[in-house]
Parts: sequence; C-alpha cells; structure tokens
Amino acid sequence: MLVLGDIGNRVKSKRLETLSFVFRKSRPGFYSIEKIFNLISGFLEKDFKIELLQMPALRATPLDIIKNILFTKKLGGSYFHVTGEIQYAVLGLPSSKTILTIHDSGFMYKEKGVKRWVLRQLLLKLPVKHCCHITTISEASKSDIIRFTGCPAGKITVIPNPVDDNIYYTSKEFNHDKPVILFLGKTPNKNFPMAIQALSGLKCRLEIIGKIEEDQKRLLEEKEIEYAYSFDLSAGELADKYATCDIVLFPSLFEGFGLPIIEGNKAGRVVVTSNISPMKEVAGNAACLVDPYSVDSIRSGILKAIEDKVYRENLIAEGFKNVEKYHPQIIAGQYQALYRKVFNSVN
Repeated sequence: MLVLGDIGNRVKSKRLETLSFVFRKSRPGFYSIEKIFNLISGFLEKDFKIELLQMPALRATPLDIIKNILFTKKLGGSYFHVTGEIQYAVLGLPSSKTILTIHDSGFMYKEKGVKRWVLRQLLLKLPVKHCCHITTISEASKSDIIRFTGCPAGKITVIPNPVDDNIYYTSKEFNHDKPVILFLGKTPNKNFPMAIQALSGLKCRLEIIGKIEEDQKRLLEEKEIEYAYSFDLSAGELADKYATCDIVLFPSLFEGFGLPIIEGNKAGRVVVTSNISPMKEVAGNAACLVDPYSVDSIRSGILKAIEDKVYRENLIAEGFKNVEKYHPQIIAGQYQALYRKVFNSVN
C-alpha cells in the first residue's frame, strides 16, 4: 500500500488494477476521513493495488477548487474513490470508474442563500450526477442525498464507518463518587452548551476533546464543573481517553454517523447519546438514548448511567456485541463487494 502522496509518487501495478483513494488536503485536527479509509485499505489489497492520493489545494476558494479538479484530470489509474468533503473532485475523473463517498449534507442545514445554492451544486448535485455510484455512512445521510439531489436510491449504498483499531478495552471499576465523563468535539452540532447545563450540580470530571472558548470556560466555572480539555491528540492518546473515562457523553444534534458511539462500545464504557437518527440506529441497544434538545433528558440519562449498575453493565455488554459489525475487516468486505459489483459492470 502506498502512503499519501502526489501523482509523481505513484507506482503502477503490473498484477492488479489500481484503486486510487482521493483525499482532501490534510489539515491539523481533521483526520476522520483519512482514518476511515486507512483502516480498511489493507484488507482490499488482494483485489487492488491501493494508492492514497491527496489534493494539492486546501481551501474551498474558486481557484483552489479549479486546481483540485485539474489535478484529478491528470490522474491515471484504473478506478477511483473520492473519499469525502471534496465531492467536486469527481468532476475531473471518468464517471464510469469513480465512486464517491458523501458523509453528510450538514451544510444544507447551516447555509442560506447563494452560498447554499453554490455548495449544493459543487458538493451534491453535480458530483452525484457525474460519478457511477455513491456510498454514504447512514440511512439518514442517504435520505438527505436523495432529498437534496433527486438521486435514485439504487445509486446509493450505505456502508457505515469502521471502529478504530487503536481503541481498546481495559478493566476499570466505575467511579460512582466522581465519574469521568468524556465529551468529544466542539463544533455547534455537538451540543456542548446543553451538556454543560445538564451536568450542572453533578459531581463529575468532564474530559473535553477539543479547544474551548472563553465563554464556555466561564459557563463551566459558573456551573462549578471540574473539567480538563485536550486537542490534536494522536490515535493512541484518544484511545487512552476512552480507557480512562467512565461515561461517553455524545448528545449530538446532527451527525453523518457518530463514531464516538462505537468507540465507546469498543472501550467498554457506557455511552449516552441522542435518540435521533443516525445515532439511535448506530447505537441500537448499546447506549442510553436521550433527547438532545432537553437538558432534563440528558441529565436523567447521565444519572441513570451512574446510579443503575445493572442497566449500565447491560449497556456495556450490548456495546461489545454492537461493535462487532463495525470491525474494519467487516466494513472493508462491504466496500470490496461494492467495488466488484460496480467496476465489473463497466468492463
């Protein structure tokens, strides 16, 4: 398997056809898409020579978008998979040999006016028409793609995200007196202010992954919540955060998938997450589901996880079962089956 690089570093395979994963240009603190496909790529090497390619331009300015499309036009190779966030990159690739992953359509709910229209064209409508097949990570994301583009349902396959191999289980006695509550992410959809309100008055330690703003610090101090935060963690450091916590709190308002749910399952920690799609489907019976729009519901879920040992241990046991279907080898097999189906149809 080749490492991330540009077109000049690629080596053509004489034995296997090449499958090129096309990534956005990397930026500090944003690794989720790259992590997903690095986890599965090794399992695909019996069918393809895998190469991982990175876009030359980072920003979403018109000039950078043009640079990235021109870059993809120069790519040789057999088949392509544009892995997400740079959906417009498919416009420079052969449509009959290009699969596109769309993780979510969150921008359609945030943006308005001309910007929303432009993003819809560049990241949804034109790319969906140009590629031969689409993958997405949940039924909720699939429904959004159909809603915003009119794409036929049969052109979209749902393949969930794999759980990180770095996440591990270690036995730990639950800390009833002062549980460590892990909260991942600081973007508005993560619902951090509501979580702070829900934890007010509870004796706990809040471990936050992500930078926090001054107003959030003030709110934490006002609610007398003990906290620590960290960011730019390595995969191993993040795994250690899961291993040392007691509860994973993930009351998100919007997700394409919700990786912290299955990462918490694999770590053997009780997960409290939202009772909305796709979180409730990802969690199944393996998490305490709460209304993310209700402080009282979030608080009640946390208290039940702390106070009810039988309930908590049942969730953890269900979590170990739930995470099995998200093993990287299982997810790679789903992609492998899709590649065979789609690419064989063009030969």
